Amino acid sequence: MPLLEDVNHKMMIEFLEEISEELEKPSAIVVFSAHWEEDSISITSSNKHELLFDYYGFPPETYNFKYPCPGNPELAQEIKELLIANRIEAKLEDKRGYDHGVFVPLLLMYPAADIPCIQVSLHQSLDPSIHIKIGESLAPLLDRNILFLGSGYSFHNMHAFFNQKTMFNDPANDEFQKWLKETCSEESLSDSDRTERLINWTKGPNARYCHPREEHLLPLHVCFGIKKSKAKIVFEDDVFGKKALGMLW
Repeated sequence: MPLLEDVNHKMMIEFLEEISEELEKPSAIVVFSAHWEEDSISITSSNKHELLFDYYGFPPETYNFKYPCPGNPELAQEIKELLIANRIEAKLEDKRGYDHGVFVPLLLMYPAADIPCIQVSLHQSLDPSIHIKIGESLAPLLDRNILFLGSGYSFHNMHAFFNQKTMFNDPANDEFQKWLKETCSEESLSDSDRTERLINWTKGPNARYCHPREEHLLPLHVCFGIKKSKAKIVFEDDVFGKKALGMLW
């Protein structure tokens, strides 16, 4: 819906359009999307990719988007080798297209589609420790001009999104979002504190209400693992009455 200029996503659209102007233009983009899980971490490795329209029930025009950015097979191989060196099973995937966790934000951030892009899957175990370790494995790439993008959501209970009782006032959501912000950005916490809290995220207030299934939270774990430091909160707004957060490491 952000690509349809939906009024509920107005602030999010503006944020995604503007943040790319504030960041140095990357030489490559690596996206960890909530919409791809594999038993072995999979990395897109083609020179070009189609789009995977992994949604249904939307207007016809939402199935006609194009995002013809190049791939980066060499970087994909590097990522695979770094993961394997850290005892994480990984493989290259040269057929899968970019899902909407990739092309929706990138169409808003970098509409020219002129930056090589790679998508990396989540691990189907949804183990938070593994996802932090994935990030840690890729830390050697930090000295390169690569944008690592975690594409998920800080709240993902689809039933609650459309529950009239909580649509505009949801204290349970507010409490978890406060905890998540504190975990990632509070100065007084050490990086080991952050790691422990993210590994044990289900102990956060109303955690399973906000994430009945955690695939939309785990891209954050990967991004934290890459930098292992305090995040800056760069976006915060209500979308359909639920908190949405953007963090920058």
